[in-house]
Amino acid sequence: MSDWRLAVDIGGTFTDVVLLDAATGTVVVDKTLTTPSAPLEGVRRGVEQLLARAGVRPAEITAPIVHATTLITNALIEGKTGRAGLVTTDGFGDTLLIRDEHRYDMYDLQIEFPPPPIPRELTFELAERTAATGAVVAPPDPAGLAAVTEQLRAAKVEAVGVCFLNSYVNAANERAVAEHLRRELGVPVCISAEVSPQIREYPRMVTTACNASTMPVIGPYLDELQKWLSGEGFVGSVLMMLSNGGVVSADDAARVPIRLVESGPAAGALAGTWFAERHGLDRLLCFDMGGTTAKACLIEHGRPELTNTFEVARVYRFKKGSGFPVSVPSVDLVEIGAGGGSLARTDRFGLLKVGPESAGAEPGPASYGRGGTEPAVTDADVVLGILDPAAFLGGDMPLDADAARQACAAVGDALGLDAVGTAAGIHEIVNQNMAAAARMHGVEQGVDLRGVPLLAFGGAGPVHACGVAELLDSGTVVFPVNASVLSAFGTLVSPVRIDLARSMPRRLDSIDVAERDALLDDLRTEGRRVLAAAGAAESAVRFRYGIDARYAGQGNEVTVWIGEGDSWPASDADVLAAFEAEYRRIYGLTIPDVPIELVTWRLSAIADAAPVAPDPVRGAGGAAPLAHRAVVFDRSGTVHDTPVYRRADLVAGDRFDGPAVIEERETTCVVRPGWTVEVADDGSVIARRATPDTTSTTGGAA
Repeated sequence: MSDWRLAVDIGGTFTDVVLLDAATGTVVVDKTLTTPSAPLEGVRRGVEQLLARAGVRPAEITAPIVHATTLITNALIEGKTGRAGLVTTDGFGDTLLIRDEHRYDMYDLQIEFPPPPIPRELTFELAERTAATGAVVAPPDPAGLAAVTEQLRAAKVEAVGVCFLNSYVNAANERAVAEHLRRELGVPVCISAEVSPQIREYPRMVTTACNASTMPVIGPYLDELQKWLSGEGFVGSVLMMLSNGGVVSADDAARVPIRLVESGPAAGALAGTWFAERHGLDRLLCFDMGGTTAKACLIEHGRPELTNTFEVARVYRFKKGSGFPVSVPSVDLVEIGAGGGSLARTDRFGLLKVGPESAGAEPGPASYGRGGTEPAVTDADVVLGILDPAAFLGGDMPLDADAARQACAAVGDALGLDAVGTAAGIHEIVNQNMAAAARMHGVEQGVDLRGVPLLAFGGAGPVHACGVAELLDSGTVVFPVNASVLSAFGTLVSPVRIDLARSMPRRLDSIDVAERDALLDDLRTEGRRVLAAAGAAESAVRFRYGIDARYAGQGNEVTVWIGEGDSWPASDADVLAAFEAEYRRIYGLTIPDVPIELVTWRLSAIADAAPVAPDPVRGAGGAAPLAHRAVVFDRSGTVHDTPVYRRADLVAGDRFDGPAVIEERETTCVVRPGWTVEVADDGSVIARRATPDTTSTTGGAA
């Protein structure tokens, strides 16, 4: 009996859909252009095409439908959020403008920051006050609340965020105001005590503001999606992928959409974790390159690292502090504007640059024939012979090779290069950009990436992975089955999970056990509620505990995970030992005779996903190429007569040497000269670098 499961991932250029029969391991995938102005249209088209190909009726899909999306990230980056208002404590209306007073570039006299997610004219102050101890000094002023309500109504806001001073200790004032505004205005209202109940006023307020401004974006879409699914006869509920690598119900996601900010990349990292376990790899670099961006995430000890603060909408992509520091748990990864749609240009110095601007899905690269005229990475790959224009998306979306060549030639005129030379330059620069970003990610993790295997996925990841691996001095690239839609597949192997935190600064030697246990009881209750709403059985829920701690008098904390259990699992001595070990790992020393202070208490509520074992693609074997075509791999201009294989014809044990091109409907695996290929038991294509080519313009260490 079949057990069909459906996953959807909305990317910046393509929307991926995956259908998995958990009973037999059968996997069916599809890919369609994203429709940014009406995301449901792309989802609907992709799902309908996929079900038609698989011969499956909507009513046969009874398991929850898992969904990852870039809607929240793109809305914040592009400033296309809803019209939201913010209510804060009297005297704190300028917090979003003052920020934390940190200048990410001390010497830039024209320093820029992104405009606040809620502008000052929609920020309203209200007389109320809660002390740092949690005592309510003054409840919300009734007359002031009535006036603020009328101002919000006159401003025609679509959502409201409420962020009061010290509300992370006692949320009574926030809750009272939120209940009043929901009743009077009839719009979604969020409070900082639920979105980010942590110390530090600016991060808490900007996280709440980002959440409020995106509620009008995700709420209507999820309502529309669920109505369409129900109308089509789907039985399963909708689960949304969070930035932390877990999934929750659509209703919980709509209440706190800021938790979706890295939804899609997190799904890819979870897929990487799944493959690392299957291949017995303790360390793996996930390399996900789509149509708009590329992501790199290090899998260490079989799991990705989590970070408790993620910066979004940076003015300068590589300058920390130039964006919004939202306090949400997220898979720790690096993202760069380098995808198949990344546009090439010459700068004012006459140098060739690629990205971060992208052609996206509308109009797309020049070769898409949808109005684009500037050369994108996909156009360069077509000109170099790496991509077959007639085979793109299995021939369902043929590319215009002449348009690609003309676009590259137009940029090449300013460089004194022909179309092929320009395309080779574009291909090399985008590889260099991605390798540099991945290398920096490794440095931040304290890991030397030399020799670390790459897992290549996304529509363009398998095209560029070997080139990036050469720059990183990595000798192994894994091309998994259905690599192009691996992030969507990752949602199907993701646990139901929620990460919660609440600040309660206390010295370790003066903690009130009853107070601590009451706080943790609240967090466990919320964790159980969220997981139950996502369909997890109470008996399957487990809890993991952590703390943000520091030496007394310090201004920053380190996060330490303590253990698991249904209650606090450690003694004070255990906590001190864990803190000192982590502090020593980071800083190389500890500070004797200084007490430690526990600032924020963390809890992860987790219910593991049911195991799945997809059946790998099997073919006739023999590894015989279908054809040969001329391919240029680097700026030397050398043309290689390259064999072209069909992925579906490869079986476990097949071996051959590069250069080679392996085509499947949704992507192309490119094996550069000097690499060898072997097909693993699960259908993954494993490429290994045979002899480093020190003469290659893209090989060796960077």
